Amino acid sequence: MSKLFKNIDSEETGPLFESWSLSKTNYLLFGIGLFLIILGYVLMGDGKVDSFQSLTLAPIMLFIGYIIVIPASLIYRDKDALKMDD
Repeated sequence: MSKLFKNIDSEETGPLFESWSLSKTNYLLFGIGLFLIILGYVLMGDGKVDSFQSLTLAPIMLFIGYIIVIPASLIYRDKDALKMDD
């Protein structure tokens, strides 16, 4: 499976998860995404059935958490980390 995710330019092959360099920023973004998801579910469950909170605000927060912030936290790389890899 590690051959599937091998960098073409790199000669070394290592385990997949050891090659990921997640920084403090990545963990911060992931925490923000997790907070948005939890808050979205709390707002959805706390509001009335036909309220703005349950039908509009909570799904928007869930969408932002799941589709934007969590993937961004996995994709984001610091410029310093890029320079160290070169």
